[in-house]
Amino acid sequence: MQSMDEIYQQYARTVYRFLLSLTHDSDLAEELTQETFYQAIRTSNHYDESCRITTWLCGIARNVYLTHLRKHPAQDNIEEQDIPVESAEKDAIRSVERMELFRLLHSLEDPYREVMYLRIFGDLSFREIAQVLDRSENWARVTYYRGKEKLKEQLQP
Repeated sequence: MQSMDEIYQQYARTVYRFLLSLTHDSDLAEELTQETFYQAIRTSNHYDESCRITTWLCGIARNVYLTHLRKHPAQDNIEEQDIPVESAEKDAIRSVERMELFRLLHSLEDPYREVMYLRIFGDLSFREIAQVLDRSENWARVTYYRGKEKLKEQLQP
């Protein structure tokens, strides 16, 4: 097996990117990467070369991440959240935009209008839309796409 310094040089970036994909926080991913290699050094005698080094390291990284989650459960602190303050003007603009969307959707012919309503306001999946309208899932997808294209045409000057 290579020395741990060589392993770190070769695989640290891979482990970091793996942890970044889990945490979405570069500082935390860097910290957990360091912890991963610390744990790898501590348990290097358990590595039996039955898998690739990256697999072994990412397994350790995953365990380090799960340990971090257990020790630091997510806290919903409303004071720390960035909550935008809405103005009456923004509410009015949003209302006009919403009314325009309803007008445009209503102007579509069936089945586009019905599929768009079910998808946007009913929050149904394409599979559910297909079941409601007794059609195929692919038909629901294509109809929704064509409805969006018709709306785009109406919005262009």
